[in-house]
Amino acid sequence: MTNIAIIGTEKSGRTSLAANLGKKGTSSDITMYNNDKESRKIVFVDSHGYPKTLKPMITALNISDMAILCIPPDGLNKDNPASVHTGECIVALDLLGFKHGIITLTRSDSTHMHAIDELKKKIKVMTADTSLQDWDCISINTNKSAKNPFEGIEDLKARINEVSEKIEAKQTELNGLPSRVFIDHAFNVTGKGCVVLGVVKQGISKDKDKTKIFPLDREIEIRSIQSHDVDIESAPTGTRVGMRLKNVQAKDIERGFIISDKEIVSTDYILECTMSKFTRKIEISSVLHLFVGLQSEPVRVEEILVDAQEVKEAKPGSTCVLKLSGNKKVAYRKQDRFLLANLDLAQRFVAYGFSK
Repeated sequence: MTNIAIIGTEKSGRTSLAANLGKKGTSSDITMYNNDKESRKIVFVDSHGYPKTLKPMITALNISDMAILCIPPDGLNKDNPASVHTGECIVALDLLGFKHGIITLTRSDSTHMHAIDELKKKIKVMTADTSLQDWDCISINTNKSAKNPFEGIEDLKARINEVSEKIEAKQTELNGLPSRVFIDHAFNVTGKGCVVLGVVKQGISKDKDKTKIFPLDREIEIRSIQSHDVDIESAPTGTRVGMRLKNVQAKDIERGFIISDKEIVSTDYILECTMSKFTRKIEISSVLHLFVGLQSEPVRVEEILVDAQEVKEAKPGSTCVLKLSGNKKVAYRKQDRFLLANLDLAQRFVAYGFSK
């Protein structure tokens, strides 16, 4: 199964595109659109709560294997205030090291071929030396009331299928790892108890597995598993699941909690970081927002090290070690990629890093 994040600024065509590609399901600050009518099951995740907050986009990306970045005709126009959010999406994808994705040039009915070619050139320049530099650009008419609505959608679907084959091959390799599930929704169901929704990020989760939930560090049992409203006994990597859990209540679970056998749980962090080229410097005592998996919390910069020497600031494009302090318990593993953001900036993402 492939999970695909559809991101972009407001009025970028992302929601109408998602609705065309799947049937609407669970909705909060993100909305799932399920396509299980074809041989390949795909879940499209519309991060419609962005750009008001960063969390919907980060959630959509971190439960997905592929991204579709929607850019309208004026999406990189400096006279359009929303263009900063298109740039922010590109920065986020690059800092996350997103390998698989497609750029869709939306609302193609409202522009002409010359303008589309010029936009492609701008995108080529802006994505040079980023993880997006080799992504395909596909023009799509996302205006439902246009003369030829969703013209170009078949080209997009064909490309999605090509990339999905590579993703599913990689998912098969991850099935041998210990099971790990990212939770994005939790609620109580009368007569069934606690139910969580999420994605199996690695391994195979099985009905009746006895495991744990983090950062609670509590033993639980998976009582039953569903995928696309069908009961299943096991869920391999990439499966979008609903799980009924024993020994925990929905009120105790937050988005980002992880079902696994073992996680690191901490409130303080030492991260080896790479600063974005498109941000401002970080200083001692700066307050940043930390994201890892689907979890997030404010943190304070306590110390900055460059070449093992303590310094007062970290400059854009540089590498450094940041010592950060927070108040909320967060669960993660060594291989997890952290994102740092400054919510006071126009382009909010500042760095990525890994735990030392």
